[in-house]
Amino acid sequence: MERRLAAILAADVVGYSRLMEADEEATVTTLSTYREIIEGLVTSHHGRVFGRAGDSVIAEFASPVEAVRCAVDIQRELEAHNVNLAEDRRMRLRIGVNLGDVIVEGDNLLGDGVNIAARLETIADPGGISLTRPVLDQVKKQLDLGYEYLGEHEVKNIAELVQVYRVLTGPEAVGKVTGEPKRATRSWKRVVAAAVVVVLIGVAGAVTWLRPWESRVEPASVERMAFPLPDKPSIAVLPFANMSEDPEQAYFAEGMTDDLITGLSKLSGLFVISRNSAFTYKDKPVKIRQVAEELGVRYVLEGSVRRSGDQVRVNAQLIDALSGFHLWAEKYDNSLADVFALQDQVVGQIVTALAVNLTSTESALKGQAETQIPQAYDALLQGWEYYRRQTPEDYTKAISLFERAIELDPSYSRAYAGLAGVYWTVHDLEWGVHLGIEYQTLDKAKHYLAKALEKPTSDAYRVSADMLAGQGRNDEALAEIERAVALAPNDPRNHNIRAWVLNALGQAEAAEADARLAGRLDPANPSNLRTLGQVLFFQQRYSEAVEVLERAASLQPDYEYTYDLLAAAYGHLGRLPEAKAAVETYNEIVAKSSGVPLTLQSVEMFWGEGWYDFDMTYIRQIVEGLRKAGVPKGAVVETANIQFSDLVSRSDGTFDVEGAVKIDAAGAKALFDRGAVFIDSRGSGPFGRGHIENAVNLHTNTKLTEASLAAHADPGADVVFYCGGEDCPLSANACAKALVWGYHRVYYFAGGYPAWKNAGYPIETP
Repeated sequence: MERRLAAILAADVVGYSRLMEADEEATVTTLSTYREIIEGLVTSHHGRVFGRAGDSVIAEFASPVEAVRCAVDIQRELEAHNVNLAEDRRMRLRIGVNLGDVIVEGDNLLGDGVNIAARLETIADPGGISLTRPVLDQVKKQLDLGYEYLGEHEVKNIAELVQVYRVLTGPEAVGKVTGEPKRATRSWKRVVAAAVVVVLIGVAGAVTWLRPWESRVEPASVERMAFPLPDKPSIAVLPFANMSEDPEQAYFAEGMTDDLITGLSKLSGLFVISRNSAFTYKDKPVKIRQVAEELGVRYVLEGSVRRSGDQVRVNAQLIDALSGFHLWAEKYDNSLADVFALQDQVVGQIVTALAVNLTSTESALKGQAETQIPQAYDALLQGWEYYRRQTPEDYTKAISLFERAIELDPSYSRAYAGLAGVYWTVHDLEWGVHLGIEYQTLDKAKHYLAKALEKPTSDAYRVSADMLAGQGRNDEALAEIERAVALAPNDPRNHNIRAWVLNALGQAEAAEADARLAGRLDPANPSNLRTLGQVLFFQQRYSEAVEVLERAASLQPDYEYTYDLLAAAYGHLGRLPEAKAAVETYNEIVAKSSGVPLTLQSVEMFWGEGWYDFDMTYIRQIVEGLRKAGVPKGAVVETANIQFSDLVSRSDGTFDVEGAVKIDAAGAKALFDRGAVFIDSRGSGPFGRGHIENAVNLHTNTKLTEASLAAHADPGADVVFYCGGEDCPLSANACAKALVWGYHRVYYFAGGYPAWKNAGYPIETP
């Protein structure tokens, strides 16, 4: 573990929640401008910003002199900008500066040196600067400033009191340190008096500890909350700190936090903020008040996990943010084998403290361990750590660890659900090529999902619903997601998918409640914003949809499927320059993967009976908005849903084409040997990575026209269409086009390139 001495500057905005409530857009704009000023000044003073959370900034400096100079320059520069704003819109900072030992973790810094600086800024005046004694000792002879002693302050989680000084910038204060107590000769009377005071303080401290009505943290304000408080007890579980000697055990602390959130999410009598939003505060010095106000909750649980071998210690405390009271603080010790009993204890105390009434089903869940093999649970937690990072490289590690959990416990349902979720996501995002398992991912997802559903969990039902929706089986998907919601009513992912499925069924009004609840439970997730944007779009509330989708794009700017819907909404509103910009962004993103630009035809296939099966009225609504935005129709004049898809049907996620002969790999090989023309209906990216020998690449939505097909085959020739497997709609729709154009020897090779390759038939690769 690398450690070093550093000067830490911590700053946050005074009254940020009030400013946001009054004018959200203006506040965000001002904060963005001021951040640029702050970061520029930090750099000019040879510092480095390493932490940004909400309205706070944390920076490190090698020199405390530079840190204080920077703090003074920041306050002067921001005050100069504030004069241009109305008094109630002025944004002022509190700044704390500390000199202390820190732990280096990549680009991040941790430890008491950082924590004290963060706590110190809460003592500073608006527009002011507070220092610790070690900083003062280094700067008082170097800078033309004055300092006022503010006394010794108790700092959370720091055993010793901290001496704090206020920076004075007036010329009359230069070189002075005021307010420090004078040292006097200690007579025996003073010694006795001091001893009495110590005893009294000790007694008072004990009384204070035993008096739960005494406030211990700064209370939150209901008026400043970003969301109205729910009508049931609401709670956020902050990421538990890893107190193990091994920093590699961080996954275990995160996994414990995640499972506590999951356990609480199963209780219908609670409102529980999701892991995704709670973990935005990970490794960041935040106040309970800030968490409560930003997430709109009354209660906050925080704590730490220490693991040594097979022994686990959890320290936890539950805080009522509105009063600042600690409702309870407890230490739990147990072995890894009994970790589920430990989690039940924590959940049980929360239920008791908040007087939550459990249903009979919820009561029956207590004491049910998900596995009896501690090592399997440990492997699963490590797997989830990689799964959450959502990169192809991390998914490879997640797969290995989930497989390890199953080796240790072949009946571990949650590990099977994890594998099903990984493989389905890889299939959905077309990452199979990165993992070296291209075209195998869907089969693997189905296999592991079947195993997970033998002992179903909320995770298993959710993955099942997502897969069914992806195959256009919306009624079945709705039934599965209803089961997931019943098991985990506070899981925002369940509500997000239920909103999606209801949208697909043409029930946008009914979907809105789920979309808004998903966003309320997990406000930091852009996926929830996209679904809400969809709901509003389908209700023709285009201005509201734009506002929501723009926020989603700002949170996840490289996700293409925000921009097609955003472009359509702009189109309906007549905001054509913005619509065209959204289309350009979409095309820039997909150019890096499939290489297939946006067309009306590709949109119809994506939303319609190609990939999903959305309500046709909604599809036409998207297409019309994109048409107004100037999106081209595609490879042919006719649109897919009017003429071609009448010949295409789908059952259990696979396709049939009326008038085309459906063949398997052996039948395709026989036609190949007879000299049939093979048309690869995929995009240029997948085609370039490998295709059937001598096949012609005519992507269904961009290149396949009557003329382009005629250039390679006469209407009387044998023509075989294929793409990426049975769930790929491109070749089925290509067959339908050929039949409409008069081709009468059309073959639909449903298994496509994967089946051909697996059979060992001739292929061409780069």
